[in-house]
Amino acid sequence: MVTIAVLGYGTVGSGVVEVLEKNKDSINKKAGKQIRLKYVLDRKEFKDNPINARLTHDIEDILNDDEVQVIAEVMGGVEPAYTFVKKALLKGKSVVTSNKELVAKHGAELLKIAKEENINFLFEASVGGGIPIIRPLNQSLTADEIYQITGILNGTTNYILTKMSEEGLDFDSVLKEAQDLGYAERNPEADVEGHDACRKIAILSSLAFGMHVDYKDIYTEGITKISDRDMVYAKQIGCDIKLLATSKKIDDKVYAVVAPIMIGNDHPLSNVNGVFNAIFVKGNVIGDVMFYGKGAGKLPTASAVVADIVDAVKHLGTNIISFWSKKKMKMMSIDEVPAKYFIRVKRDEESKAIINKIFGFVHVVYSGYEDEIAFITEEEKEGELQEKVKALQEDTEVLNVIRVEK
Repeated sequence: MVTIAVLGYGTVGSGVVEVLEKNKDSINKKAGKQIRLKYVLDRKEFKDNPINARLTHDIEDILNDDEVQVIAEVMGGVEPAYTFVKKALLKGKSVVTSNKELVAKHGAELLKIAKEENINFLFEASVGGGIPIIRPLNQSLTADEIYQITGILNGTTNYILTKMSEEGLDFDSVLKEAQDLGYAERNPEADVEGHDACRKIAILSSLAFGMHVDYKDIYTEGITKISDRDMVYAKQIGCDIKLLATSKKIDDKVYAVVAPIMIGNDHPLSNVNGVFNAIFVKGNVIGDVMFYGKGAGKLPTASAVVADIVDAVKHLGTNIISFWSKKKMKMMSIDEVPAKYFIRVKRDEESKAIINKIFGFVHVVYSGYEDEIAFITEEEKEGELQEKVKALQEDTEVLNVIRVEK
C-alpha cells in the first residue's frame, strides 16, 4: 500500500479525489499497489462532505507523516505551493502537480532536488491538462532532436476566437459569454493577455531543449485587440486567427513567442476549435506529431494528475530522468525572427502612397470596408517590420497588426 496526500480541494483537487475513488480498482491495478488517500489539505471547511474525514489545515501533518510517500499539489500559484513542494521533496516524498506557475518558475530547481533525493517531481497536467505531452517529450520522443513546438495552449482564448470567427461577434461580447459559461475567469487577464500560454510554452521549451527557458524572456501578446473585422479579413485570405505559443530552434538559437497568428486553413492547428487545445511538435526524425484534446477542466486535468500519481507510485525509489538544466537559455531576440504582418490602417487620401513608400510591394486584402485599408507585408525580420509600423503610425492611424503564417 502507498499512502498519498492532496494539497488543495478546489476544482482540480476535488476532481483528483473523484477520479481516485471512481476508478479505484483500475488505478490500483495499473499502479501495482493499493493507493490510499490519507490527507487533503485546504484552508476551508466543507460542510456535510465526506472529505472532512481526511481534511487537515496544517501542511506539517503531511510533511511529518512518514507514511505519506506521494503528494499531489493542485493549489495553484507560486506561494505557498513552492515552499510546500520543496519541503516535501527534501523529506523524500515524490510530488506531482498541475501548477504551471510553479513549474515555469521553479521547475528546474525542483527536478534537481528530486533527482538528488532519488524521488520524482512530475507535472504532466501543468501544460496540456488532459493532453499527454510531458511524458512523450521525456520518453517517446527522446530519439529525436525537437526543433519546433507550436500549440494552442489555452482553451479560453481558443473558445473566444472560435466564436468570433463562426458567429461574427466582437471580443467583449464573447468574453462575457465565456465568463457566464465558466470558461473564463471573472478576471480573465492571465488567459486573454497570453500569460497562461506563455508559462506553458516555457515549460515545453525547457524540456525540449534541455535548458531553463524563462517565461519572462518570451515575447507575449494577447487577443484583446482582435476584432470582428479581423476575422472577416482572415476568412477572405483563407486563414483562421489562433493564439499560438511557439518555440523554435534555428541553427543553435531558440526563440519563443506567444501571439495571435493568421494561419492558413491547411495548417494542422487551423481546425482546433472551441475549448480544445493541441500541441504540434516537429522532430528531425519523426517529423510532425500532434497531440489534441481538452486542455483544461476539472476531470481532464485531474486525470493527468492521477496518471502522474500512478507513475510516481510505480517508480518509488527510482528517479525518472528529465533533461531540464538549471542553466538559463539565452533566447534569440524576436527582432531577428522572420515574419509577415497583416496590417489594417484608417483610409484617407494619402494612405496608399504612405503604405507603398514605407513597405514597397504589399498584398492588399479586400473586404468591403470603405473606411480602412488592409494589406500583408513581404517577409522581413520582426525588428525591421516593427520600425516600419512605427513610421506608418506617424502618418496614419494603424488599427491592428497581426502576424501571418501561410
